[in-house]
Amino acid sequence: MEGAFLFTGVGLVVLAIALLFFFISRYRRCPSDKILVIYGKTGGGSAKCLAGGAAFVWPVIQDYQYLDLSPISIDVDLQNALSKQNIRVNVPSRFTVAVSNEPGVMCNAAERLLGKSTNEIRDIAKDIIFGQLRLVVAMMDIEEINADRDKFLANVSSNVGNELRKIGLTLINVNITDIEDESGYIEALGKEAAAHAINEAKKSVAEKNRDGAIGEALAMKDQRIKTAEANSIAVDGENKAKITIAKSDAARKEKEAEAMKISVSAEKVQQAKALQEAYLAEKEAELARAEKEKASKEADIIVQSEIAKRKVEIEAEAEAEKRRREAKGEADAIILRKQAQAKGLYEVLQKQAQGFDQVIKAANGETRDAVLLLIADKLPELVKIQVEAIKNIKFDKVVVWENGGNKENGGNAAGFLSNMYKAVPPMTELFNMAGLELPSYLGEKIKEEKKEEKDKVKKKS
Repeated sequence: MEGAFLFTGVGLVVLAIALLFFFISRYRRCPSDKILVIYGKTGGGSAKCLAGGAAFVWPVIQDYQYLDLSPISIDVDLQNALSKQNIRVNVPSRFTVAVSNEPGVMCNAAERLLGKSTNEIRDIAKDIIFGQLRLVVAMMDIEEINADRDKFLANVSSNVGNELRKIGLTLINVNITDIEDESGYIEALGKEAAAHAINEAKKSVAEKNRDGAIGEALAMKDQRIKTAEANSIAVDGENKAKITIAKSDAARKEKEAEAMKISVSAEKVQQAKALQEAYLAEKEAELARAEKEKASKEADIIVQSEIAKRKVEIEAEAEAEKRRREAKGEADAIILRKQAQAKGLYEVLQKQAQGFDQVIKAANGETRDAVLLLIADKLPELVKIQVEAIKNIKFDKVVVWENGGNKENGGNAAGFLSNMYKAVPPMTELFNMAGLELPSYLGEKIKEEKKEEKDKVKKKS
């Protein structure tokens, strides 16, 4: 039962995910250069049109298509169109149309252009443009068509645009390249207008030339009169100016002499003041220079002193650093040497412990027997040490004072040597100080010797 419930739950989850992806796939976004047309059961009208944005397209009951908003260029070469004056004209032109994105017109495009190709839309629009262009030409005179192009274009745009809106198109641009007629009426109108313009231009030129000649003569007359008047006035002015100049020169020379006098005296005064100021400035400059040299010398002394002081400090710091490094190096060397000695001693003791362990194993685990084995191994060396104690004794001069006693030992000299040898610690005492005992056969013999010595002492006493 639990497995069935689990399988059912997994199935429901998978179904929900599949439905979610299906609904997401039916959500359609409309590009900016297209119109989204949703048709089917839309709830109102034959289709639902969106210019931009997005909408959900219900499966089964709805479907969708796109209408392209790209401009369509149409060449319209209208031939033999009858004008209002019954004159046939040729009107070659180019129209640019596109599917309209206005709310009301989009539905017309969806109803009449959905599913059609660009060429099919171009053919439909071209037929409408031909008919409306002929109608506009028939309503206007040749003069209006030729002279008032703005009115002609406005009539074309109005008539053609209204008809195109009925199928969902909008007129973007109209370009009339040229207008011709078979009878040459338009050409004659052009020539008449050109001739009229040329004649008007020639007349205007002649009138301007005439006016120019008259104006030139009057200008010459006025020039001569004005010139004579100006010359007389100029001569009178020159004479008056000469008198004024003479008076002015006299006054000027008088003023110049007075000014020269004042200028020379002022110059002398100024030179004296300048010389005095120069002396004062030079004096101040010399004082400032002396102060500067004094300050410079003091600064040099202070700087040298500071340099020497800093040099001593740096040398002291360097020496201290050197000593610290040497002390650190010596300490490190001592530590390394002690560590090496400790390691060597540790190795020696470890090897001795291993050897002693082997000796104990050889003695069947008896530590006392093991110690005896070690001592027996060192016994020749101990005896050698005792012998060496008196071997190298040198006597420069020996004086023996004796009273003839102790004959048994061969005289007092021999007894002296014997007693001196006995002064060496006996082997038994060495063993006793070490906390050990000699083997029984050695110990009994030594006891007998001691007993004999005691008996001899008693007999002497």
